[in-house]
Amino acid sequence: MRNPPLSLYIHIPWCVQKCPYCDFNSHGLKSDLPEKEYVAHLLDDLAIDAKRVGNRQVETIFIGGGTPSLFSADAMAAILEGVKARINLAPNAEITMEANPGTVEAGKFAGFYQAGVNRISVGIQSFQPHHLKVLGRIHNELQAENAVKQAHSAGLPTFNLDLMHGLPEQSVENAMVDLQQGIALNPYHLSWYQLTIEPNTPFYSRPPELPDDDILWEIQQRGHEILEAAGYHQYEISGYAKHGHQCQHNLNYWRFGDYLGIGCGAHGKITDAKKGTIHRTVKVKHPRGYMEISRPYLDTQTQVAEDDLPFEFFMNRFRLVEPCPIDDFSSFTGLTLPKDVDTALADAQQQGLLRLSPSHWQVTDKGRRYLNSLLSCFV
Repeated sequence: MRNPPLSLYIHIPWCVQKCPYCDFNSHGLKSDLPEKEYVAHLLDDLAIDAKRVGNRQVETIFIGGGTPSLFSADAMAAILEGVKARINLAPNAEITMEANPGTVEAGKFAGFYQAGVNRISVGIQSFQPHHLKVLGRIHNELQAENAVKQAHSAGLPTFNLDLMHGLPEQSVENAMVDLQQGIALNPYHLSWYQLTIEPNTPFYSRPPELPDDDILWEIQQRGHEILEAAGYHQYEISGYAKHGHQCQHNLNYWRFGDYLGIGCGAHGKITDAKKGTIHRTVKVKHPRGYMEISRPYLDTQTQVAEDDLPFEFFMNRFRLVEPCPIDDFSSFTGLTLPKDVDTALADAQQQGLLRLSPSHWQVTDKGRRYLNSLLSCFV
């Protein structure tokens, strides 16, 4: 067993208003943003977590939310300077920050870039007024386009657009209009997600009418063809990128890498190769509780059971288009391939969901379409 690459996730929990489809740990802002106080707690949280990984190098950082772009460039600089003082950060680390077009005034991306952020992920979701309203987004089409223009003019070496499809009452043609509009803005990376209804959201209690499976499949097929023709190559289920612009942070997740998670409700995964263990951590969820000095930041810590490791490994690894080196299984789980897993792999191959070679496992096109069926082989 060996320690996999290490990343850092930083959670900023506030947003202007919570979207009805969102099940992330986000909280509508009801008063002034406690920037300085929260930054201080983030860095204290990191100082504690840093002891768990020693001098292991952190390869990527992702600042998510909520809406991190509500924070000022000065606050972002304070976070990143504090991070560098507390962990061994790779000199060329990818540092991504999520942004909402409705919270980005002129020049703000340039300030974030100067603070040390070198990749922005702009949450557009749709350009169309009807769908923006249904999704609870606070921006409009013009703000979305202006945010992308800012990302280009700020000199960022790379940036991403988030778009959604399978929206309420959406047709195939309508979905393609959104996608073509996103491509026309020439981002380096496009995350193209299908809307799913998650528990504990307004959409779950009052479900909107979504396109049926045939429409969803046609949207995915036509969208994939359009993206590939425009030079965006699929490297994971929802990720398309121009050459050399894949999100390295997300790749580390899907390759079963490690990550520290700091901030309200942040999740972490830490391997201790010497002890042969993998632990998952969750931080205190609510901002008020997280920022109570008397309360520790860690809410729960659990060791991943040996019986759960194969499914956890494949659930992540099989999201990727790239073949999976068979040796990674033992290297990152510490397990010899169990007999029942070997049987499941053979079964998945027989169903046309996987291709097996002496050195790699490769998810097929059919396997990507029926990913849940593929993963069910390992339950």
